[in-house]
Amino acid sequence: MSQTFLVSRPDAIGDVVLTLPVAGQLKQLFPGCRVVLIGRTYTAPVAAACPWVDDFLNLDELLLKPEAEQIAALQAYAAAAIIHVFPNKTLARLAQKAKIPVRIGTRNRWQHWLTCNRLVPLSRRHSPLHEAQLNLHLLQPLGFQETLELQDVAKFVRLEPVEQLPAQFQDLLRARQPNQLNIILHPRSRGSAREWGLDNFGQLAQLLHQAGHRVFVTGTAAEGEELAEWLQQYAPFLTADLTGQLSLPQFLAFIAAADGLVAGSTGPLHLAAALGRHALGIYPPIRPMHPGRWGPLGPHAGFVVFDKPTCQDCRTQPAACSCIRAVEPLAVAAQVLSWRPLASKDAELPPRNEQ
Repeated sequence: MSQTFLVSRPDAIGDVVLTLPVAGQLKQLFPGCRVVLIGRTYTAPVAAACPWVDDFLNLDELLLKPEAEQIAALQAYAAAAIIHVFPNKTLARLAQKAKIPVRIGTRNRWQHWLTCNRLVPLSRRHSPLHEAQLNLHLLQPLGFQETLELQDVAKFVRLEPVEQLPAQFQDLLRARQPNQLNIILHPRSRGSAREWGLDNFGQLAQLLHQAGHRVFVTGTAAEGEELAEWLQQYAPFLTADLTGQLSLPQFLAFIAAADGLVAGSTGPLHLAAALGRHALGIYPPIRPMHPGRWGPLGPHAGFVVFDKPTCQDCRTQPAACSCIRAVEPLAVAAQVLSWRPLASKDAELPPRNEQ
């Protein structure tokens, strides 16, 4: 009978993407095992798109149940171990009450001393390692003692869209001319990262349009409302405003069918990298936000960062991060214009139903 492992990462989309190597390495360590990702509602489509994840446990839904049912739900997996990649004291307590045999957490979280029986010394804040490398250290109690090189970790950062892109968006992308790039700009971060600035994204859109390429803007519906004036100002340089128009599974399919995406250190950047598309991140040099810790991982992933090693000025005024805003649109455009068109992945999706 195959073993089951629970991997808990109930936080943001980008964090979940960088946890996928834990699932992939478990598959290497225990061939035939089942990996269940525990996450928030909005990350369920990421779990569904990962070939290393067999099931998804929605923590938001689980915590709505009476405690006895919560414990029973965990016990039903008959899991060999739970790995708390992101600490959640409620879940850690439930896993203890469910008597999951191996409960792994970090030593620097006091609640793990009370609820976990395998503690890993792991200090993230000052580590020189990438987030994805640090996550793998939590597999030490299961026999994985290596620190993989980043290019080897990146092989496990992989997503495949599972939902067909609606016909109107497929047609929109297919309307490009030979050698034109379909480029996604995702200017907002929803507070998860330092932002490059709308003026910079606007100049980039203009530069890419003038070079003959097609520019799409994405974001949530709320972000679309915030960007309304900016979208109108730069409308002549945009192929389409897609803010608020795509569900997350559709967004995954849209990214997979485009050539690449430019964003700050956000979930969409990591999604694009994991989908094997061009993914260019714009980062501040300040630790621990720098690309050495949070850079995108994928075959066509890269980043731009302003060459100012400390960026201490930005600690006092995070919203006005001068280091990230100092990255020149021309420098970003030069990297994007070096991209080669990628074969669209929409051929891998279910065939369209022609009327």
